[in-house]
Amino acid sequence: MISLTNVDFAYKPQRLVLDNVSLELDKGCIHGLLGKNGVGKTTLLRLISGLVFPQSGDVKVLDFTPKKRQAAFLSQIYFLGEEFFAYKTSIEVFCKIQSPFYPKFSKEEFIQYLKDFEIEDLSLKMDKLSFGTRKKVMIAFALAANTPLLVMDEPTNALDIPAKAQFRKLVLKAMNDDKCIVISTHQVRDLHNLIDNIVILDEQEVILNATNDQITKKLFFGIKGEGDTNIIYSEDTLAGKAIVKENTQNQECNLDIELLFNAIMQHKEEITKLFNL
Repeated sequence: MISLTNVDFAYKPQRLVLDNVSLELDKGCIHGLLGKNGVGKTTLLRLISGLVFPQSGDVKVLDFTPKKRQAAFLSQIYFLGEEFFAYKTSIEVFCKIQSPFYPKFSKEEFIQYLKDFEIEDLSLKMDKLSFGTRKKVMIAFALAANTPLLVMDEPTNALDIPAKAQFRKLVLKAMNDDKCIVISTHQVRDLHNLIDNIVILDEQEVILNATNDQITKKLFFGIKGEGDTNIIYSEDTLAGKAIVKENTQNQECNLDIELLFNAIMQHKEEITKLFNL
């Protein structure tokens, strides 16, 4: 679905944002793209979407070269940026203007997604809505577009807690085996119980690209008990000392995305070595 090979990208000469990045992302998965602010998550999404072009290396998406911006490619991908234009039209008119670009767009699904976000009046003017409400409209439209590839950059910013929970439900509802969804965020808790595969960017490179199952086979996440060894990272919580350790005994556990992210930021070499063996 998505393939990057030895990709370099820089906004300014000699200041690479991405350095020799190679990455494969498959359909049938919700991929979470994680990293600190300014690490290059948005740049990577824009490369995938054909909004910026690599200085070197190859990008292939849905068998297209994104930088060519072919109509057949653009109709199969929806990119929802963190910031977007405040259309001076009603929701109804916005839908009428934008939906023809996406062959599988469903107005019925769009209306239902809006209702799920507690928006029922399609005559509301987009530019008069709060930013959070506009974002709900744009998320509903993005899901209803039914493109094989959906790319979302910090979609939960400006959403309140109930709306974030609803967002997770709607993404899971819209997902199927023929779709690939890539979601970037620096708020890792927002992707809890949503993503199937985790990609972490740091220092101009991809330092982790692994499924949840692959991660929990290599690492154990839990509360420290007596006799625990091979502990890589720990932090104090109300329930006790939360730990990440090498899963040498094949213990079953639930992935804690926030704990994983904190651990890999502190012990990058030790953790990435486990996944490169």
